[in-house]
Amino acid sequence: MRNIVILNSLHFSYPLPILMRVSYNTLIVKQNTSDYYKYTNNCGISSIFTHDLQYLYFMATSKEMTSGRPFPLIFNFALPLLLGNLLQQTYSLVDAAIVGQFLGINDLAAVGAGTSVVFLILGFCNGCCGGFGIPVAQKFGARDYGTMRRLVSVSLQLAVVMSVVIAIVTSLFCADILKVMRTPETIFRNAYYYLLVTFIGVPCTFFYNLLSSIIRALGDSKTPFWFLLFSTVLNVLLDLFCILVLDWGVTGAAIATVISQGVSAGLCYFYMMRKFEILKTTVAERKFQTSLARTLLYIGVPMGLQFSITAIGSIMLQSANNALGTACVAAFTAAMRIKMFCMCPLESLGIAMATYSGQNYGAGKPERIWAGIKASGWMMLVYCAFVFVVLLLGAKTFALLFVEASELEILKDTELFLHISVIFFPVLGLLCILRYTIQGAGYTNLAMLSGVSEMIARTLVSLFAVPAWGYFAVCFGDPTAWVFADLFLIPAFIYVYGKIKRIVPPSVGAATVA
Repeated sequence: MRNIVILNSLHFSYPLPILMRVSYNTLIVKQNTSDYYKYTNNCGISSIFTHDLQYLYFMATSKEMTSGRPFPLIFNFALPLLLGNLLQQTYSLVDAAIVGQFLGINDLAAVGAGTSVVFLILGFCNGCCGGFGIPVAQKFGARDYGTMRRLVSVSLQLAVVMSVVIAIVTSLFCADILKVMRTPETIFRNAYYYLLVTFIGVPCTFFYNLLSSIIRALGDSKTPFWFLLFSTVLNVLLDLFCILVLDWGVTGAAIATVISQGVSAGLCYFYMMRKFEILKTTVAERKFQTSLARTLLYIGVPMGLQFSITAIGSIMLQSANNALGTACVAAFTAAMRIKMFCMCPLESLGIAMATYSGQNYGAGKPERIWAGIKASGWMMLVYCAFVFVVLLLGAKTFALLFVEASELEILKDTELFLHISVIFFPVLGLLCILRYTIQGAGYTNLAMLSGVSEMIARTLVSLFAVPAWGYFAVCFGDPTAWVFADLFLIPAFIYVYGKIKRIVPPSVGAATVA
């Protein structure tokens, strides 16, 4: 640390400069990019105003992204997100790999038969959770901590009601959903039980994603990763125990996943309440407030619908693929698991941009959002070049995780799907960056409309291309959707950025030293 000046009397304007360290009677603040000041007070820092203490505490326990170079900020924030997303995809990989290797091709197809339906339901839940975190990030960026606490409290209350209702409704219609998707009779029973258990466990998934979103909104992307790491290891152990020891088949795989996610949600909650003292609410702040609920739902529901609308197209595509037979279902399942795993860095960059743009939008710094777009774009292109080489050379090797080497047709179809998908990864990367940036700025309706573009593309491929060209057309379903979405998102971002640039930044006085 350089240019330290010890001062016994500091008078700060609001907001306070960035905290570097706090002890009982000493704090270090940052005046600008090169000068740091050490403030000492014999009475202890408790003599500083409460508003100041809240900000100081946050700077000690969380990550503000409204100052500093965008590239390292986004990269360092996205890295734990990436590891967490990889672990989340490991859930699916482990389930499918263990089922495929120990139970056979039919059971692997049963696990994958309802993949797009799971994406529809859980995607809606995850989208809502991400949306609920955006107002929290914005209030954090604006340093309005009272409203931020009330938003957290209301979001938890909404989560209870929404997750229980979703679990009940989807469980009741589980069999009908599989019938509509033309699930082959040979795998219908196992597909039903796997899907049913997954739907019953919706509250576990909902709460983990909501709590993780809140913690990330405060700039802490590392903690959810460590909890997820623990629950992933637990999931692997429970998978093996339920399938090999208890002989519960695909149902055991679903039970293992739900239990693991429930443990992760519980750990996140207890950590958040203990670590972030500023989030401990009063009785008045815990009261349900309709106006805040409307704010959360206005942002969260469109984000959830965006995933669900996207998933409708995926359901159409999977239904068309299901009609091609069990072998195509198995190949599609294996390829989708691998593709989703490889997509994690792109999703992580997008999620990081949602928090980054949310905080900078709240702080009235729109110019930093464009700088973040450019920084994340370079990271995306480097990764796409890397993963292109990996999948071009190793797609067949990865497919062997799920099926035996003797299943030549399934291996060939899996490899074809991955080769076509990876060519379009830069298109997907741009989609993630622009969509999440728009969401972070609060324009979730536009992001939802990009999901409509994806749905239209997948529907067209399902209705017209798959009947004509079979599985080969299925491989182009997702890439076509990504192109359609980008054609909408590029002008949408230009529109949004033009609007937020015209927003007058809130008056942020520079710290002064008397």
